[in-house]
Amino acid sequence: MIAILGAGESGVGAALLAKAKGLDVFVSDSGEIKPVYQQKLQAADIPFESGTHDSLRILAASEIIKSPGIPDKAALIQQAKANNIPVISEIEFASRYSNAKFICITGTNGKTTTTLLTYHLLKSAGLNVGLAGNIGESLAEKVIIDEYDYYVVELSSFQLDGMFQFKAHIGILLNITPDHLDRYEYSMAKYAQSKLRINQNMTPADYFIYNTDDKLINEYFDSAAFKGQLIPFSIENQWQAKAYYSNSKLITNYNSTEEHIDTSSSVLIGKHNQYNTAAAVLAAKLTGVSSENISQALVTFKNADHRLQTVGEANGVCYINDSKATNVEAVWYALDGITQPIVWIAGGVDKGNDYTTLHALAKEKIKALICLGVDNKKLFESFTGVIPVIDETQSMEEAIQKSNTLAQSGEVVLLSPACASFDLFNNYEHRGRRFAEAVEQIVLAPLKQ
Repeated sequence: MIAILGAGESGVGAALLAKAKGLDVFVSDSGEIKPVYQQKLQAADIPFESGTHDSLRILAASEIIKSPGIPDKAALIQQAKANNIPVISEIEFASRYSNAKFICITGTNGKTTTTLLTYHLLKSAGLNVGLAGNIGESLAEKVIIDEYDYYVVELSSFQLDGMFQFKAHIGILLNITPDHLDRYEYSMAKYAQSKLRINQNMTPADYFIYNTDDKLINEYFDSAAFKGQLIPFSIENQWQAKAYYSNSKLITNYNSTEEHIDTSSSVLIGKHNQYNTAAAVLAAKLTGVSSENISQALVTFKNADHRLQTVGEANGVCYINDSKATNVEAVWYALDGITQPIVWIAGGVDKGNDYTTLHALAKEKIKALICLGVDNKKLFESFTGVIPVIDETQSMEEAIQKSNTLAQSGEVVLLSPACASFDLFNNYEHRGRRFAEAVEQIVLAPLKQ
């Protein structure tokens, strides 16, 4: 019997795949299972429990598939490992039932954008490609039919931790910066090794695309021991890279043939998106997509919501929703990519942030900071003397009203919080939607009357 812990997208997908393959499966979630997932389990005649864990039944399993959100230090997981019960991720389980090639993307920042862009480049070129993983779609449910030649899969470190035999054909590592360290005993080395599992089991027929400008990748990646093909990309050092930039041209030379790809019409802004684009383009080139097709597809790409998403413009002021920027590194990328003066909305649940890395950009670009959170003391202390105007609120509507008063034509109002959202909002999506709604109601709607 296979026990599945967690009945969200990945857990229910794994259960449906197990059932389709004739396996005995049981689903357990200590929280309340959403009705849509209960209905899927009931329709497939899969036994489940909601709001509790039957530890005896779970520990009788031959294998456990664990939700990424459940930490390894959880008592039930520790018991399973003590009993020598394998504990794996949904991605590991799903990969057993597909002959497709996996293009897998991880990194502290930029995963979702790079995943969506890679998928878009391949799909626009006519390749038979599916999208799955941390992006919010279950790989396991997709491989029940397994109709694709390629899967583009976003992977979090938590998913990678439960992957052992899995092998990516193309693995992408964008960057490594401090995040989720509470899950890794506050060890950067352990967190970095988790991210580097993206290239495990690779053979000489496989490719590892990685950011050679990233200090921690260089520190922890043992390239000499790696058995696949190395495809480094860079902005800063063209001599070591298989892709680099010259003005708005992305130059690739991974196969000794230099090609120039025009990225000037891409909707993605900022230095971090140059890295994301380079990685996605290299993956597309490795699957045979032409430079012409790539250039055309860059123009039609639409990024996910809440990632440097323009939600409106009024009186010459642009309103940008970057609610997904829940750490300092992500905010740095946003500030670096915007050239206009900024009214910055930030705050929420602090994750042990060190804001000093933002000081130089803040002095250069930010005219005002609106702190949006229950406790804004740390933001005030960090940016007093750095940003000339600092105010606070616990209301998104008031944050927009204050920003609207401060911003002038040719400037940007940027929601880029650097913090988790759970003090005032359900999640970063909720926060981003509230920002867009407030901009519409307070700024845009009066202009339409």
